[in-house]
Amino acid sequence: MAEKIKLTKADRRKVMLRSQFLQGSWNYERMQNGGWAFALIPALKKLYPNKEDASAALKRHLEFFNTHPYIAAPILGVTLALEEEKANGADINDAAIQGVKVGMMGPLAGIGDPVFWFTIRPILGAVAASLAVASGSIVGPLLFFILWNVIRIAFLWHTQEFGYQKGTEITQDLSGGMLQKITKGASILGMFVMGILVQRWITIKFPMIVASAKLSKGAFIEFPKGMVDGTQLQKILTDLAAGLSISPEKVTTLQDNLDQLVPGLAALLLTFLCMWLLKKKVSPILIIFALFIVGIAGHFIGIF
Repeated sequence: MAEKIKLTKADRRKVMLRSQFLQGSWNYERMQNGGWAFALIPALKKLYPNKEDASAALKRHLEFFNTHPYIAAPILGVTLALEEEKANGADINDAAIQGVKVGMMGPLAGIGDPVFWFTIRPILGAVAASLAVASGSIVGPLLFFILWNVIRIAFLWHTQEFGYQKGTEITQDLSGGMLQKITKGASILGMFVMGILVQRWITIKFPMIVASAKLSKGAFIEFPKGMVDGTQLQKILTDLAAGLSISPEKVTTLQDNLDQLVPGLAALLLTFLCMWLLKKKVSPILIIFALFIVGIAGHFIGIF
């Protein structure tokens, strides 16, 4: 009896590393098929020492394939398990392998965007950008680059291993409500984080004066004429810290009133407006240009 061919962890690691180029030869006819076949080459060479068998295996993996590039990892794992069984004599035909791939790539694709593009990436980007803006340090972009790739590669490896270990059973695990729960939870978390960032990242100021009143003597800082000595400077700073106005007139702007009512209200309303426009299928590019035009015009008029 021939010795059973077994894919080692090193073989599976080569597949994972190659899978990062899944979209490297993306095409309109079969989309990710070239990258998919490229990722499987080390495993297929190991499983099929005969050149004709290896060529046939590679050919069946050049069929149509398309899913989220990171979510392809568990499908790769299941495919490796099926190919290993087939290479060792199991009655698995080409249609069965292709059927598992097609059956998994659709449902799994819906997880990738909310988990990676709408949750993990915006959170890491916001943290890194905050560090960069606050301190001007290179730590921000480095932190984003390192954490993103650690999370991404760890996900690729562990989900591929999960798919390999579970084999065809993974399709049964994902047939229930797990996909919907993961997608919904990731979407809620992403919306929560982006909601927190609205007030931090969107700044709208309305400098229009709505009221002006003269202050009584003692309610504002009276600056001495001429040179200011140390004692006078100390008194000025003390009065300023005590909340005295630096001008004899108290000016109230529209922004002051809005801040007293609900801080960040204008930013929130602008966000809701953009969301409403996107829901109405208005082009994001059109919204961006409109914001530029309104902002520039408002600045010249004196509204912003």
